[in-house]
Amino acid sequence: MTEPKTKLTIGAAVAAALLVAAPVQAEGEYGILMKTLANPFWGAMGEGVEDGAKEAGVDYFMQAVESDQAAESQLNVCNTMLERQPVAMITAAINSTNLLPCLKSAQEAGIAVVDLDGNLDPAILDAEGIDITFRIGSDNVLAGAQGAEFMVGQLGADATGPVLVIEGLSGNITGQMRAEGFANRLGELAPGLEIVASLPGDWDRGKAANITNDILTRNPDLVGIFAANDGMALGAVESVFAAGKGGDVIIIGVDGNSDAVKSIQDGRLTASVAQLPYLVGKQAVENVKMAAEGGSVEDQIIVPTLVLTKEVMEAGTEPLLEFVK
Repeated sequence: MTEPKTKLTIGAAVAAALLVAAPVQAEGEYGILMKTLANPFWGAMGEGVEDGAKEAGVDYFMQAVESDQAAESQLNVCNTMLERQPVAMITAAINSTNLLPCLKSAQEAGIAVVDLDGNLDPAILDAEGIDITFRIGSDNVLAGAQGAEFMVGQLGADATGPVLVIEGLSGNITGQMRAEGFANRLGELAPGLEIVASLPGDWDRGKAANITNDILTRNPDLVGIFAANDGMALGAVESVFAAGKGGDVIIIGVDGNSDAVKSIQDGRLTASVAQLPYLVGKQAVENVKMAAEGGSVEDQIIVPTLVLTKEVMEAGTEPLLEFVK
């Protein structure tokens, strides 16, 4: 499939104008700062970065931390990356604030900064006086809304019953937007489906399993679970099946990572809103190169999402399946 060339923008402020990259040097290394490559989502994004760099003919170095919660460690790694004086830093911040000192130093050094997967809060960046070259990722509000639309499609608009939302790490804008997108759209489409709990699972599979077990105990008639990433959704799957309710509860994750794909194929996880992290990583490098060569890039680049189900995978006709890794 030919890779999409059109990059959509969202929001009135975002839709305003193209950002012309100015002081970025064309030659030199790109620094890529991930969360943790132990998470299949970030692993797939790393593959996209690698392939994008090969195709673009650019040099890069990639570093990550031990977990999705290691905020202080990530700041230390970011500061170490600055010592190599990359021409650009593509960063996936653990939360909206942990990398701010490093990003400010990068800006002062004339290093272009990219927000990978939309983890930085624009309002906080404005308050700190930090300008980024562009942000790239999925529309997280839309991803949550797609999860709600799928759930209602399975249960019916007139369905009633309790629903659990498992949020991401507290303070992380990505997880917040996914949870809010889901909750708002669910309320619009099926007001009889009641969110009885919306709790932070901290991107942790074990914690999500414990939350699910607790909510199932209180609400044995639970009809649906939306988790802000696949790891937590898979934790929910474990608890649901352990309680003998496999197949009775609609369970939806977000990311479309390799573990989720296997679980969907095995008939355990119901669906995942696939974020196509491989495509995010690939397009991030392509657009940094364009900026480095003095071209224009949009200040917000939205990569499409796909509701991944067993039926969609078995049909094999969806063009975006090419980018599910």
